[in-house]
Amino acid sequence: MPLFAIPYPYIDPVAIAVGPFAVRWYALAYIVGLVVGWRFCLFLADRPPQLVARRDVDDFLAWATLGIVLGGRLGYVLFYNLPYYAQHPVEALYLWHGGMAFHGGAIGVTLAILWYTRRRKIPVLAFADIISLAMPIGLFFGRIANFINGELYGRETDAPWAMVFPNGGPAPRHPSQLYEAACEGLLLFLLLLLAERLGWRRRPGVVTGLFLAGYAVARMSGELFRQPDVQLGYLIFGTTMGQLLSIPPLLGGIAIILWARREPSAAAAAPPRRKSVGRA
Repeated sequence: MPLFAIPYPYIDPVAIAVGPFAVRWYALAYIVGLVVGWRFCLFLADRPPQLVARRDVDDFLAWATLGIVLGGRLGYVLFYNLPYYAQHPVEALYLWHGGMAFHGGAIGVTLAILWYTRRRKIPVLAFADIISLAMPIGLFFGRIANFINGELYGRETDAPWAMVFPNGGPAPRHPSQLYEAACEGLLLFLLLLLAERLGWRRRPGVVTGLFLAGYAVARMSGELFRQPDVQLGYLIFGTTMGQLLSIPPLLGGIAIILWARREPSAAAAAPPRRKSVGRA
């Protein structure tokens, strides 16, 4: 082991095992992220400006799960390893083998939001603002699971906090999973929470745009330390696939913010709520 490298704290990828039944940390991260994010969304629905009913947020959990899982897997197949899966199409269904892409999951959730809000006649941007506020929670747990699995490790470095990963060869590397957990998860969550406290949800779309642009910046920055996927390597101008895929959400997020800031406040434009009539 090179001098000054921190030993990787090996953790069994299987969190719970009962006979043939096993739950991996990666699956547990998805479950915890979805449940905690769902409860947080319900909390937000009860806070001003209350543009979306709590029931509508509650019923979206199943659709969000489908969007994340199906979109994430399809995104990985198309964006990161299409030649392989073109030759082995059945293996695209092997979710237990790993291989998920955030950008694909984001597209899946976006399609689910558009379909769900149209079906229920819910204001789409107000609904998307609530969902966006919870997204960093799932990102944080997902990156921690990446670290536990020893995957998506960083580039070689001589930094004093470098680690030698089991599958990364003998060279010390950046623990880029922890960088991304901090930036895409904690810092982005605090930024969105500040926007929520400042009342920016009164202009539907601003929080959604802030999440998209904020995630894109965090992801592009994290990719500077992360080892590119071996089957792709470096792409045009030395960029990575993660950086290229983050350009559309960056531009889209900025555009949504600029558009939403020009619209009147939803709370100001909304008709006054009628007083509820007591029920027996």
